[in-house]
Amino acid sequence: MVASIGEQLRLAREGRGIQLRDICEQTRISVHYLEAIEANDYKRLPGGVFNRSFIKAYARHVGYDEREAIEGYMRYLREHGESTDDVSTTPIHSKVYTETPATRSPILTVVLAVLMLALLTAAALAALHWFQKRGGGATSGGHQSAVAFSKEASVLYSENNTTSSAGLRETDRTALQ
Repeated sequence: MVASIGEQLRLAREGRGIQLRDICEQTRISVHYLEAIEANDYKRLPGGVFNRSFIKAYARHVGYDEREAIEGYMRYLREHGESTDDVSTTPIHSKVYTETPATRSPILTVVLAVLMLALLTAAALAALHWFQKRGGGATSGGHQSAVAFSKEASVLYSENNTTSSAGLRETDRTALQ
């Protein structure tokens, strides 16, 4: 009787003196999965294209023909009545969401999203208008009062800087006396 693909791969590995740990390090396939391949226990593998990829990588590493290994894997699955499809035909149910159907219409969701965006935009524009109005009045009024203060200061400074014939300011002369 012809040995199964798992047995053939194990024999090829042992014939070359390769340890499972070496294959694991080179292929990054878990030792647990490699043992499952050798034992023809494909239910322990992730399934789908992963199984085929793992078998190809294992076969390549031990010097076994990859195409022959895949054919042997597919033959084993057919003989044991397992599906040879790469894609799982059973639906995967999410564990995060509930099984209850959505009660809200998708159109309502879009309308609510647009309404929320409009409200956020209106609030941003109102805040911008308020800051401009508040800041704009203070800026122009502040500018005018700063100019008036500057003129008054220059007049006061020039009055205090009147000098006598000796070249001293009035305030300096009084301080010297």
